[in-house]
Amino acid sequence: MANIETSPGTRQWIADFVAENLRTENLEQVLSRLDTAIITRIPELRDRDVRRDLAASTRAHAFEVLSGLTQDRFDYPVPEQAHAFARTIARRGHDIRLLLRVYHVGQEALLDFMTEIVGQGQLPREIERDVLLRLFDRSTRWISTSVETLTETYMQERESGLRAALNQRAGIVRALLDGGDLDIEHASARLGYQLAQRHLALVLWTDTDTTPVRPDGADDSTGLLDRVAARCASALGNGSVLTIPSGASALWAWIGLDDDLPDPAQSVWPVEATVRVAAGIPASQVAGFRGGHREAIAARQVTERARPGLPAVVHYPDVEVAYLTGADETAMRALIDRELGTLAAPDAQSARLRETLHAYLRARRSPDAAAKTLGVHKNTVRYRIQRIEELLGHSIDQRGPRLEIALDCVAVYGVRA
Repeated sequence: MANIETSPGTRQWIADFVAENLRTENLEQVLSRLDTAIITRIPELRDRDVRRDLAASTRAHAFEVLSGLTQDRFDYPVPEQAHAFARTIARRGHDIRLLLRVYHVGQEALLDFMTEIVGQGQLPREIERDVLLRLFDRSTRWISTSVETLTETYMQERESGLRAALNQRAGIVRALLDGGDLDIEHASARLGYQLAQRHLALVLWTDTDTTPVRPDGADDSTGLLDRVAARCASALGNGSVLTIPSGASALWAWIGLDDDLPDPAQSVWPVEATVRVAAGIPASQVAGFRGGHREAIAARQVTERARPGLPAVVHYPDVEVAYLTGADETAMRALIDRELGTLAAPDAQSARLRETLHAYLRARRSPDAAAKTLGVHKNTVRYRIQRIEELLGHSIDQRGPRLEIALDCVAVYGVRA
């Protein structure tokens, strides 16, 4: 396609448009609009990890396309985040037509957005025409380059023998999680993992800002997470492990447990600093495989909404109340304010009293046990409990269960600033 000639007035309008939309707040709105349009049209992308990879790809593409509008260039480099997204589509076992559809829907959403902006600008007819022609030209070049390059990335991922086996495992795991009626012995043989045992389900992920990179420039998150899962299986379980990548930097895992092994929640986890883990409750058979995964997913959701400072490994029983109560954040905040009153203040003294009350309730109202947990004298606990009851205006025994629920939520989500 020949390069589109543009007038100085058109170039100036485009330069102003690009500068305005590269500003953080405006760019976030544009990216959200594009991702929402794509996910609405393609529901297969609604999974949390796929959405995360799509958002990273959209952001990287946006910088390339926006900057290209102001330049007379013919090439549009395909960012690494887009390659990662194409690999995720391949690893999930989706047909390549889904990847192509993502880009065509994305182009339509971009053209709709730009047409709307141009229409609001009340531009002279010749500038409006030039802007739309340039946009169509640039978006067509972008789509052509991206589709050609990423089709190759997708095919390389799908054609490898390792990925073929992974896709097979992913299909079986999807069927198990969806409640499919599978022959357990046959499924176990194909997975290389015994389903008729006790399982500990995990979700592992890394922060994309700290993703390790191989010497060839490719993302090595999956390799890192696989290694961590294998170490956890050796240290905490009987050595058997099943892993399924759920995104460019996330992994689902199940570890086999023997009945005579110690409680994983009380064990030391061999987890690297850049890795986060959410763990379900150990349980047996396919029901335990499925239920533990659901709990691990829930625990991860809590960590993504929680205040900073949660441990690298989060166990579902420790955040179950916060997960269930946090489903309605407005109601949860009302519960916290109602039950804790002035104890819900963000100052250090209130935080110390909340910590004491939480330890006291968890210790079944034992000042001695709470004092050991807190590392203070038991008389200090008694004094603080007396002060807490004065601030609450009633005895702790009156509303102990509700107070503990409120404190469980504060421990995860914090108090209002």
